[in-house]
Amino acid sequence: MTGRIRRCTRDGTYTLAPACPACGGPTGSAHPARFSPQDRYRDYRRRMKQWNQYA
Repeated sequence: MTGRIRRCTRDGTYTLAPACPACGGPTGSAHPARFSPQDRYRDYRRRMKQWNQYA
């Protein structure tokens, strides 16, 4: 059952369902991506984080 818990992207509710039972919003994985020193997408991820921060 590891890795099945999900988190609502709207209100942060944890659930096992693909949709949030509280608000009906979409859910995503509650776990962060694995760390790798050879991360090929780190620059893109940092740019997106900055872009979303100031949007």
